[in-house]
Amino acid sequence: MDRVNASTPSAPADDPARAAFAALRTPEGEQLLAELRDHDPADELAAATRLRRSHPAELVSAALGQARLRQRAVAKFGAEDAYRMYFTPNGVEQATRTSVAAHRAARFAGLGVRSVADLCCGIGGDALALARAGISVLAVDRDPLTAEVARANAEALGLEDLIEVRCADVTEIDTSPYDAVFVDPARRGGRGRIFDPEAYSPPLSWAAAAALKAPRAALKIAPGVPHEAIGPEAEAEWISDGGDVKEAVLWYGEGFAPGAFRATLLPSGATLTAPAPLPAPPVGPVGRYLYEPDGAVIRAHLVAGIVERCGGRLVDETIAYVTSDTRYSSPYVSGYEITDRLPFNMKKLKALLRVREVGVLTVKKRGSAVEPEELRRRMKLSGPHSATVFLTRVAGAPTMLIGHPLG
Repeated sequence: MDRVNASTPSAPADDPARAAFAALRTPEGEQLLAELRDHDPADELAAATRLRRSHPAELVSAALGQARLRQRAVAKFGAEDAYRMYFTPNGVEQATRTSVAAHRAARFAGLGVRSVADLCCGIGGDALALARAGISVLAVDRDPLTAEVARANAEALGLEDLIEVRCADVTEIDTSPYDAVFVDPARRGGRGRIFDPEAYSPPLSWAAAAALKAPRAALKIAPGVPHEAIGPEAEAEWISDGGDVKEAVLWYGEGFAPGAFRATLLPSGATLTAPAPLPAPPVGPVGRYLYEPDGAVIRAHLVAGIVERCGGRLVDETIAYVTSDTRYSSPYVSGYEITDRLPFNMKKLKALLRVREVGVLTVKKRGSAVEPEELRRRMKLSGPHSATVFLTRVAGAPTMLIGHPLG
């Protein structure tokens, strides 16, 4: 494979953003970034004034901006990597967090994939994870600055021998030499997040067609994608990390299960699957226990599998709360013991919490317009005990369920 990585970035005079980035990679720029590692953004004005006495104003502004981005990126990449990497505002926002990228890379590596064409690579988050899994990567992005940042990140983490970065239109890339293709279409435009899959860049239909041409492929999409937009050729996986749903992935080719649905929970790696859409679960009265499925389970429409496993039922046909009369433990749910059930009534709830001496109240809601902070404010809580209240519907009626988490 011919390498196109350059050891030093170009900085055309007519592109201020690329010129500023190139300046950050000089010894002076690197020194500034190291000095700003533990910088407090609240002191930015004072820091800018001090640094401009010995450095060009443009370089100081670029370094301060990069320092802010690195601090934001710690949540996704961890401090060790984030403070060595480079970012753009969109890159931080759209990059895959390391835990999710590593999970996806591990699935590819487990199937023997040794080379991947990473289309729409952004700042290189997925390419880095793939390379760390021992996979060689062609990382492609059409934006020159973004491609330069991806190249710099490969070098910063010592992975440049496994990652080739190319600035090009992904629709013009020949992916046939690669074992697999990964596509991460841009889902943000000038007006913010894009919800129509055909408005992605490139559109979901093009990305799916490119995936189907490869021996194996993964297509990253928004977790809220309508299930009807998913073709029967794909295995659909929803991934949560620490309880928050991060993304959905469509898998194609050998080793995957077309038409199957999967929910994966990180960091444990627990995976719940179904070979096809599950039938609607039964609905019934609230029992002693209430179970809140992980968001990935809900997005994957696998709540019926939880209902079957615990021998329970839904509290309402439109609400993803599962109830049963027996205690059930699973990595896919958070469990609660219900002590009280009330029709929706603020005064009755306040009186009950006063009697129970509840000073700490966790508010969860599904199917209710009430804001948790407003409810807590109106309760005027006081006391040594804690409780959880669920604002929801039971058999269509607005209801309050009070209980506490299972140990």
